[in-house]
Amino acid sequence: MDSAQQLLRSQRDLLLKWTVDHPAPLLRWLRDAEVLSSADYLSLLERTPSNAVAMALEMVCAAEESCLKFLQVLSEVQDYYCSDLQVWVERHCTDNHTSKPLAPAKAKVKKSKGPIAKLFKSKSKGFNVTTEVQAEAEPKPRRSVKLTNIRVPIAAHKKTLLTRTEQLKCYSEGEAVASNSASHIEIRYTDLFVTEDDESVDSSQHEYFDLASRRARIYVHQACQRIRPCHLLSPRGTSGRPPKRVKVKGIAGIGKSAAVQRLVYEWAVGKNMREFTCVFDLRFRELNLIEAPLSLLELLGERFRYLKAVLPDLFTTPSSLLFILDGLDEFKSPLDWGGPDRDIHVGSKAQVSELMVALIKGSLLPEASVILTTRPATEAPKRFFQRCCVVLGFEEDQVKEYTLKFYKDGGVAEKVYNYILNNDNLFVLSFIPLYCYIICAAMAEYFSPGDRDVGDAKSLELNPPKTVSEVYFCYLFTAVKHHALRGSAGRCTPRSEVLSLAKQRLTALGKLAYENLLKKKIMFSRADLESFGVTAADLQSTFLCHILLPLREESVDMFSFFHLTVQEHLAALYCAVNLFSQEDIIQALDLWCFGLPAPSTTAAPLQNTDLNKDKLQSLQMFTRFFMGLIRARLAGQLDGLVDRPMERESRIPAGLGLWFRDQFKGGELTNRAALNLFHCLMEFQTKEATSVAAPEIRNINLFKMKLSAVDCAAVHYVLQFSPHKLRELNLGYSNIGNRGLNRLGPILHRCESLYLRYNCLDKRAAILEAAILKSSECQVKKLFMCGNSLGPEGVLELWSALEHNSTVEELYLDITGITERGTENIVTCLGRNTSLKILTVVGNDIGEVGRRRLRELEQRRPGLRIIANFVDDLGLLQAYLDWVEEIRADRDQMDSVKNADALQSVLKGLRVAGEDVENGQNAEKAKELRANIEALLRSSGNVIKGGRVK
Repeated sequence: MDSAQQLLRSQRDLLLKWTVDHPAPLLRWLRDAEVLSSADYLSLLERTPSNAVAMALEMVCAAEESCLKFLQVLSEVQDYYCSDLQVWVERHCTDNHTSKPLAPAKAKVKKSKGPIAKLFKSKSKGFNVTTEVQAEAEPKPRRSVKLTNIRVPIAAHKKTLLTRTEQLKCYSEGEAVASNSASHIEIRYTDLFVTEDDESVDSSQHEYFDLASRRARIYVHQACQRIRPCHLLSPRGTSGRPPKRVKVKGIAGIGKSAAVQRLVYEWAVGKNMREFTCVFDLRFRELNLIEAPLSLLELLGERFRYLKAVLPDLFTTPSSLLFILDGLDEFKSPLDWGGPDRDIHVGSKAQVSELMVALIKGSLLPEASVILTTRPATEAPKRFFQRCCVVLGFEEDQVKEYTLKFYKDGGVAEKVYNYILNNDNLFVLSFIPLYCYIICAAMAEYFSPGDRDVGDAKSLELNPPKTVSEVYFCYLFTAVKHHALRGSAGRCTPRSEVLSLAKQRLTALGKLAYENLLKKKIMFSRADLESFGVTAADLQSTFLCHILLPLREESVDMFSFFHLTVQEHLAALYCAVNLFSQEDIIQALDLWCFGLPAPSTTAAPLQNTDLNKDKLQSLQMFTRFFMGLIRARLAGQLDGLVDRPMERESRIPAGLGLWFRDQFKGGELTNRAALNLFHCLMEFQTKEATSVAAPEIRNINLFKMKLSAVDCAAVHYVLQFSPHKLRELNLGYSNIGNRGLNRLGPILHRCESLYLRYNCLDKRAAILEAAILKSSECQVKKLFMCGNSLGPEGVLELWSALEHNSTVEELYLDITGITERGTENIVTCLGRNTSLKILTVVGNDIGEVGRRRLRELEQRRPGLRIIANFVDDLGLLQAYLDWVEEIRADRDQMDSVKNADALQSVLKGLRVAGEDVENGQNAEKAKELRANIEALLRSSGNVIKGGRVK
C-alpha cells in the first residue's frame, strides 16, 4: 500500500482542480484539524483560490501525518465539491471498520430515524489509503437516491452562503479590496460584547447616546452574563433547554448584521450550529419588496430557488431548521403583535408581515428556531422570546484586535491603534464596530507608507483627525477621492480640486440625506434617488447599499446609506455649504436644537421644513457634525464645494458664541440639551466662540446621564474657557469611571459642590481627588463620593489631603469600602483640619477600632459632626428611604452601580447600630428602611446577607 504522501503528490493536480472553486471549507477544516497553523490559514485566505489550495497542498505533503489528516478532512467536506471528488474519496479513503475493499455498487445506507435528522452525520474518523482500483468496478458515492437528492441542494445552499458571507463589505472600497485592508470575514471579524437585555431603557433618544448609557450601566457589572454570538441558541446553565426564539437588538452599526453573517458563515462551512439541517437567512429590507400574499413555502422557494424541490422534505423536521431574520427595524409594513393567532401553516398564503409575525410568535413552525435582529426603538414584545440580548459592540481588547486585523501592514495597524487609544473622542467611538471601521478607513490615509498629499496648506490632511466630524469628513473625502471619482483624481490632487469634481454629486446626495433625515426616512427607491438628482450608477458602491433581489420574478431597487451617521454627516455637509450668513446658522440651530421654526429665509436648508419637537433628540449627532463642518468651512477646508463665501465671515465665531451664551444664560436647558451644546462647541473647536459662552455656565446637572469619556471631554473642553468657579457639578449616577474623571480633572478644583456619587470610581479616583484637595487653587466646599469603591487606600489619601485643606466643609463617603485600616490616620489628619463641618461614613465596616477613632476625633474637633450610623440623622434615613423607592421604581439601577451590594451594606449598617435602631428616636424610620430594603432584595432574587430570605 502506498503512503498518503505519495497519493496526494500523484493526485495533486486533480485535487486542485476539484477544490479550487470553493477552498473555504477545506482550508477551515484543515486549520481546525491543526494541519494548518492559524497564521498559515489567515495568510492563505488573502491569496487567490488556486494559489491558496496549491500552497495548502504543498504544506500538507510535507509530512505523512498531515496527509492522513488531509484525507480525513477531505472526507468530511466532500459534499462541498463535485461528484468526481466524492468518487475519488470513496475510492481512496476506506473505512477502518470495513474488512474488504468498498463495493459501492451495492452499498447500503442505514435508514435514518427521521427523513432529515441524520442527514449530515459525521463520517468515520479512521482511514486507510488505497491507490489501486478495480477497473471494471467504477465506484459511486454510497448514498441512497433520496438522501442524495436532499444533500445536493443543501450543499449548493451552503456554497452559495459561503460565497455571500465570506467577505465583510468595505463600503469606501467599493467592490474591490483596498490594498491596505483585509476584509475576509475570518480575518477581520471580531467577536462582540453581547449580554442579556432587560429592556427597561428609554429608547427615545438618539441610538448612539442610548448605547453609551447602556454600556455605562452594565459594562463593568455583568461580566457573568456576556454571551458570544455563536452561543445565542445555547441552553442557559447545564440543565436548561435551548431557546427557540431569540431577539438580538442594538443600534445601527453595532454589528448585528455582521454577527449573524458570521453565524451563517460558520454554519455553511460546517463548524457551528451543526444541529441544524438548514439555515434560512432573510433580510427585512428585502422582504419590503414583496407586496402580494404568498406562503412561506413560496417565499423560501423564490429566495432559495435551488432548495425549492426539497422544502417539503425539510419541513417534515422543523426542529432542524433555523431562521435568521435580520433588520426588523427596516421593515416598512406594520406588525400586529396583539392580534389573534391565525391558523397559518407553511402552505398558507398571507401577507409577508403576517408570515413574519406568525414565525416570530411561534404560531407558525413552533419547533423551528428563530434569531431576530432589530434596533432598540422597534417593537418586538419580549414575551415571544426565550432569550433577549443586546449588542454593545466592542470592548477595549476587541478594538485593538479589530484594528490589528483591519490592516495588512502590522506597523500601520499599531500606529493607528495607538492614535485611537490616545484620543478619547476616537477611542469611545471605536467601541461601535461601524465607527471603528470608519476610523480605520480614515486613518489609513495618514499612517500608510508612501508619500503624503501636498497642496492646500489649510487642508485637514496636514494632521490626523481628532473630532468626530473630522473623522467622518476624512472618511468621506477618502471615499470620494479613491473610488467615486474613478481615477480622475490622483493621490496628490489638492483637496479643493477633488471636492470641486465631486460637488454636484455630493450636493445632490446631501440634499437627499438632509430632507429625509428630518422625516426619519432611511430607505429610498430608485425614484427617490432620481428626484434628488442622484445617479445610482455613480454612487451606489461608495455611499449606498444597493439591493437588487429577484422575488416572484420582479426586480426592484432599494437603497439606503450604509449607516445612519453617514446620512447625518452628509446632511450636515449639505447644510454647511448652503448657509451663507451668521443669521442663517443661528436660525438653523434654533430649529434643530429647540424646534423653533425659521423666519422667512432664502437659505435652502431652512425652507419648507416641518420638524416636530419629538424628533429633536434624533438630530443631536447631526448638529454636532454641522458645527464641525462649519468650522471646516471657515477654515477653507470645504473650498470647492461652496459657491460663495460667508457674509462677514470673520464675525461668525463671536456671533455663535453669543448664541451659545444665551442658551446657557437662561438656565432652562434640559440636561441632554446642555450636553449636546457642549459637544457642539467641542466639534466647533473655536476658542473665540467658547470663550464667550463658557463664563455663563455656573451650574451643571448631569445627574443619571450615563456619561462616556467623550461626554466628559466635551464638558472639560467648554469649562476650561471659563474663568469662574462652578457652583455645582452634579455627575451622580453617571458612571464616568476613572477615565472620565481623568478627563474632567483639570477643572474639578473650581467646583464648589462636586457630586461624584456612584460612578464606578476606585482608589485611583481618590488619589486624583486628593491631589485636587491639596491644590492651592482648590475651591471645593462639598464633595460627594458615596457608593464608589475607594477602599482603605483611597480614603487614607483623602484624609492626608484634608490635613492642610481649608475649603472643604462637607464630605460624604457613604458605602465606599472604608475598613478599620482606612481610619488609621483619620484622627491625626482631620484633627488638624479647620474647615470640615460634616463627615458621613455610614455603610462602611470600620470595626470597633474605627468607631473608637471617630469618637476620639469628635473630641478633638467638637465643631465636626460625624455621621457613622444610619440612625444618627433623620434626614439621612429619609434620603435612603427615597433612594430605595427610586430603585424599586427603576429596576435598571440595581445593575447600574452595584446597588445590590450597596443595599446589603446599608442593612449591615442598620444591624451594627444595634440598640439605637430599636430604641432611638429614629427607630420607626430605621425599621421602615430595613423592611423596604429586604423586600427589594427578595423581589430581585438577591440573598440577604446575614439573614434568611423567607
